[in-house]
Amino acid sequence: MSATVPTRKPPTATDADAPVFSVSGLWKVFGPKAERVPADAELTALDPADLRARTGCTAAVRDVSFDVRKGEVFVVMGLSGSGKSTLVRCLTRLIEPTAGTIAIDGEDVRAMDKTRLRELRRHRAAMVFQHFGLLPHRTVLDNVAYGLEIQGIGRAERRARAAEVVKKVGLEGMEQRRPSQLSGGQRQRVGLARALAVDPEVLLFDEPFSALDPLIRRDMQDEVARLHREEGRTMVFITHDLAEALKLGDRIALMRDGKVVQLGTPEEIVGSPADDYVREFVRDVPREQVMTVRTAMRPAASDEDGGPAVRPDATVAEAIEAVARAGAPARVMDEGRCLGVVDHERLLDVVAGVTDLPSSTPEAV
Repeated sequence: MSATVPTRKPPTATDADAPVFSVSGLWKVFGPKAERVPADAELTALDPADLRARTGCTAAVRDVSFDVRKGEVFVVMGLSGSGKSTLVRCLTRLIEPTAGTIAIDGEDVRAMDKTRLRELRRHRAAMVFQHFGLLPHRTVLDNVAYGLEIQGIGRAERRARAAEVVKKVGLEGMEQRRPSQLSGGQRQRVGLARALAVDPEVLLFDEPFSALDPLIRRDMQDEVARLHREEGRTMVFITHDLAEALKLGDRIALMRDGKVVQLGTPEEIVGSPADDYVREFVRDVPREQVMTVRTAMRPAASDEDGGPAVRPDATVAEAIEAVARAGAPARVMDEGRCLGVVDHERLLDVVAGVTDLPSSTPEAV
């Protein structure tokens, strides 16, 4: 994997105090009498094959808990069949959960009636799917305005708002084209614009770029990252691609067989894999592009006043370049304070995997 992972600020205490989505003990079981599985400790302990043999049921999501903090990009990743797409559909009850709790801004999603649930999907949590679902007979502008039309917004206002969003996603000048006249990447931008037009509190992405070719996919990843930087909108992003998860995610929940096997920042997951499965997943990740200088810091000696300065969120790769250029250790500076020093030897230890972070756990939120 060669894509550079951008540095990001760690979540703040304020973010942690304000979850947008809060999920606890969530189960989704497909099969006969599915509700008996989460309620029976003996059944919950079975592995997927034994559960199917004994009950005829498949547990797509198994006892998952997490919070999505306001303003973060929360990535759920895993291989095909891990349960990630089922999980995101449960958040707005496009798929009905079997057990557990889901809350948005403290409101119980599972207790919502049809009217309240419709409002949730139309106003508060907009979904961007892999398959764009554009209306072929409508122009780009009218496709983007479609959600506003459903909300009952007048024609002039919804077209004006749609035009603003079309410009925001880089489709200005294409407002009157039909979907058949667009490339795959352009159609996905229309899908993104349609979700943004309703100004949702949360954007839910279900593997939106997996059908795109690599160059267009990278452009769309950059587009999502740019929109997040500019708007700070809360996002839940589903992907099977580790490079995509590391590029976009503030935190990542890695799933296997319906369970979250590790939840943490990209640095935590790459720096301290929770088990052999995660370790194998991240084996080929260039650690220097993900790990930050916090991992390599040592206290500054009294005579170490010089040398280059790097930010606490600078990657090890950036620090290696600064140290090599100056021929001296770099000071880690935060608002005029020296937090510590990184030298060539400690930076290379991080690259080699000698230095680990404290391990994050599946229960961590």
